[in-house]
Amino acid sequence: MPAAPAAPAAAPMPSAPVPQGKAWILMDHTSGQVLAGENIDTPLDPASITKVMTSYVVAAEMARGKVKADDMVRISENAWRSGGAGTDGSYSALAVNSEVKLDDILHGLVIQSGNDAAIALAEHVGGSEAAFVDLMNRYAQQLGMTRTNFVNAHGLTAEGHVMTARDIAILSRALISQFPEHYALYKIKEFTYGGIQQWNRNGLLWKDASVDGLKTGHTSAAGYCLAASAKRGDQRLISVVLGIDTTNRTEGFRAREEGNLALLNWGFRFFETHSVYAAGAKVADQTLWRGAAETVALGVAEPLLVTLPRGRYAELQPSMDVPKQLLAPITKGQAIGTLKLSLDGKVVAERPLVALEDVAEGGFFKRMSDDFWLWWESE
Repeated sequence: MPAAPAAPAAAPMPSAPVPQGKAWILMDHTSGQVLAGENIDTPLDPASITKVMTSYVVAAEMARGKVKADDMVRISENAWRSGGAGTDGSYSALAVNSEVKLDDILHGLVIQSGNDAAIALAEHVGGSEAAFVDLMNRYAQQLGMTRTNFVNAHGLTAEGHVMTARDIAILSRALISQFPEHYALYKIKEFTYGGIQQWNRNGLLWKDASVDGLKTGHTSAAGYCLAASAKRGDQRLISVVLGIDTTNRTEGFRAREEGNLALLNWGFRFFETHSVYAAGAKVADQTLWRGAAETVALGVAEPLLVTLPRGRYAELQPSMDVPKQLLAPITKGQAIGTLKLSLDGKVVAERPLVALEDVAEGGFFKRMSDDFWLWWESE
């Protein structure tokens, strides 16, 4: 009798393309999982990618009602001189001592990457650029950008001014999720102010219709950099390439665009994201001792999503790490244990398990009975 055919092996998947640069990362926006990367936690000079945080802080402060889109912003001599034509970077040609609507300056910051726009916004929102930079660092801490430190609002090279590829991806994910109307500025290809037409420096906007952001960067110290995001169907990915070292401008533009696009194409082709558990959904009932109920429902406090190689969702293996003897009383939201999801023996997602309900202590006889059995099991 012929042997039964072997189960089909998992479809092979090629390694991620490796772009030029000192560091790079590819992250799934929905799950936040890192799909591939190199030197993702190495602090590097980010150049104008800094302005993603500048715009994030402005958007956050606008959401809190502290500044408004129609505010008139004075262009100080500091903004004009420190961020103008004489610097190693782009500028929006804002006239010194003029007053410009905040929304127009924000367009110049995001689309044209104006250094003068960054300083003007920083001074208006923070009162001074130094105070605004402190805000930038505080927001970075809130977002979990653990290896980032800002010294200025524009990204011109300064000692101690660094970001990592991972932190840039974390920031980009937060900007897209929290401030979608603000993020929509990043896909605008051109903006005209004062009769001057300004073009978006992200060349991927012209090369791939699914790309709708984010930000380029270049200084002689930082090299050529680009953070990009694209959405195809329901899936969104974020890619970052930093530190492409070349003195040829055309080659630098080409390398950062092609490197990011190759990562995005690979990610869309070979990965998919699934919702495993909704927030508050029951994962399991756990035995409970000394309680008014025999069990307590456990679940996750936030949606649990996981990004996997395409076609392998059914192979995901869940496991729970919970106490052997769980004692009442239990409070809703109390951390009970850990839920892990594994593929090929590797943990791909891990989340706290929490109680989904309150469970009070049982009555005297229930507690006495359970105490006896707990003692019995311990012998």
